[in-house]
Amino acid sequence: MEEQGEGWLIFAGIALLIVGVMRIFDAIWAFRYHGVLPSNLEAAIFGHSLKTYGWVYLIVGIVMILAGLGVMVRSQFSRWIGILAAAILGISAIWWMPYYPIWSLTYIGICFLVIYGLAAHGSRELTA
Repeated sequence: MEEQGEGWLIFAGIALLIVGVMRIFDAIWAFRYHGVLPSNLEAAIFGHSLKTYGWVYLIVGIVMILAGLGVMVRSQFSRWIGILAAAILGISAIWWMPYYPIWSLTYIGICFLVIYGLAAHGSRELTA
């Protein structure tokens, strides 16, 4: 018999995995990019160096992938890390709203769905 909410947990785990891989691709791009940077990047939260963003994206990507794998095996610790990571990702998507409004809104929507899936269906239920 399939557990109730199983689909939400699979969705959340896969979403965390995909977002983690995308962040690693972002990190690779940030490390390798040598073109012209936007002038308003000076006022960005992590400064004007893309290398700094590369390291942040790499660390975030690894955490997201590990959380996604943990959610897939029903780790409660990974569930909480996934909720926290999705919340931070959703909040950080707001920073990119002026540059990529559609992608930012998409990220925020997916983050809400991941948080819902993990919060509503990820807890261990006691069976009688």
